[in-house]
Amino acid sequence: MIAEDVIEKISNQVQSAQLDDSIVGKLRSQWPNIHFTYCSDDDVHQAKPVYEDNDFCLYLVDNSNHCISFTSSYEKATGVVIAECEDD
Repeated sequence: MIAEDVIEKISNQVQSAQLDDSIVGKLRSQWPNIHFTYCSDDDVHQAKPVYEDNDFCLYLVDNSNHCISFTSSYEKATGVVIAECEDD
């Protein structure tokens, strides 16, 4: 489970940091029980972000069935994808 207020804290951290692979390590040090992944928003399909910014989106993932999948459920969430939105 990932609480909604934790997503707000994560979004604040991402907003104040350089948006690249290094953000994952910084977030993992603060929330070691949450799995973090960094990618381009173009790589994410058929998922709805739980947080949207001009520069990035946050998606929830669930690995409870031994296979990672996107979820909209904070209760089932075990990880967060930080997806960078690039200007076209």
